[in-house]
Amino acid sequence: MFAAVVATFIIGYAAIVFEHPLRLDKTVPALIMGALCWAFVSLGHIHVHGELNAVMEVGKAVAGVPGQSDLLLESAPYVAELHSLDDVLLHHIGKIAEILLFLLGAMTIVELIDIHKGFSVITNRIKTTSTVKLLWVIGFLAFFLSATLDNLAATIVLVSLLRRLVPERNQRLVFVSFAVIAANAGGAWSPIGDVTTTMLWIGERVTTGALITKLFIPSLVCMIVPLIIMSFTQRGKQIQAPEIDREKAKDQELVLGSRRMLGIGVAALVFVPIFKSITHLPPYVGMMLGLGIVWLVSEMIHSKRPAEIRHQFSAHRALQKIEMPSILFFLGILLAVTALESIGALKSVAVWLDNAIPNTEMAVGIFGRDVVVMILGVASALIDNVPLVAATMGMYSEATDSNLWHFIAYCAGTGGSMLIIGSAAGVAAMGMERIDFIWYLKKFAPLAFAGYLAGAFVYLFFFKV
Repeated sequence: MFAAVVATFIIGYAAIVFEHPLRLDKTVPALIMGALCWAFVSLGHIHVHGELNAVMEVGKAVAGVPGQSDLLLESAPYVAELHSLDDVLLHHIGKIAEILLFLLGAMTIVELIDIHKGFSVITNRIKTTSTVKLLWVIGFLAFFLSATLDNLAATIVLVSLLRRLVPERNQRLVFVSFAVIAANAGGAWSPIGDVTTTMLWIGERVTTGALITKLFIPSLVCMIVPLIIMSFTQRGKQIQAPEIDREKAKDQELVLGSRRMLGIGVAALVFVPIFKSITHLPPYVGMMLGLGIVWLVSEMIHSKRPAEIRHQFSAHRALQKIEMPSILFFLGILLAVTALESIGALKSVAVWLDNAIPNTEMAVGIFGRDVVVMILGVASALIDNVPLVAATMGMYSEATDSNLWHFIAYCAGTGGSMLIIGSAAGVAAMGMERIDFIWYLKKFAPLAFAGYLAGAFVYLFFFKV
């Protein structure tokens, strides 16, 4: 059973990593992998359950024989545990559903803002034609926008913006690629900025206040270092921006209710952590409340318009635009990881890592576990950070707001910037602008790695894990 689950996970994950050569959507192997892993867990449960029942019957027959009562006492807890497999699966499904419902609500709110062209309220006000100035504007816009929405939504918004501001494609790719780095850095310090930080937050490994307090500066450094380097390489260059009829754009905002939808949408997302701290309810409850309010406002804005127009700006259309394969991908991945956790595989990996790299202070002033987490961050550039973080949640049992969890959030959130396929933001940018993998590797992997290391050492300087 153990070997079958691990082998299924390895084969399934290999298919996910090589989705492009295989020409197979990564959601397919993720769903198959998740279902098969639990199938093998269930079959192993039936087999072991039968063996232990036989042991119990033999034990009853030889009651009183020296040593047999001890065997019965040792076997009983495992039998009780095996009887509760359905409860274990329901427990994991409940935790997974919290994450998926949260993401579904957040994605719907972002789509509602987008179909009302709420983000044009921001983009129509950027007028600079200086390459360096625009880099700084895009960097900070991506950094804070991803913390408020999420890094994927922020990247999609910024690609749309840059298509209007930078008409020349080769020049635009530079801005889009940097936006990926900035968006991933911005998502790392917010509980709703990245799927991995959301997982840690919902899983009660981190709290909002501590996450922001500890990771804001390291994440900012992670973005600033590449930005400073690029400012030197792009000095003196100008962008010939296309003419934009700003008065027409302004009228369009008013007609579509863009300002109201942007304001209420962002307020609803920001309110989620506040709602959780006040009510102590799971975050998805606050997200559903926010979605309901944003949906209500969108209905009120278009209540007197014809049915065809109302449908164009309705939540029904927003739900149709949501990337549902991504939701199902997360479902498959998290199912597989929880299966590994249930059979004790993740704990075994944690023990092996602790033995291979002892948690003792090294000459450079960091600890062995810091090195493990930094390696995981680098690995997230090649391997999706969702299963990596899910695995660490099963590997380690540190208390809420332990420095370990915050460092994992930083490394997993920003490490994916080193490859264009290493994050949801990067994959979205790659698809929208057809960014070449090797081009990004040569031009931006060193910049992303420099920012990653700089932010990591800033974190370790203040908080030794």
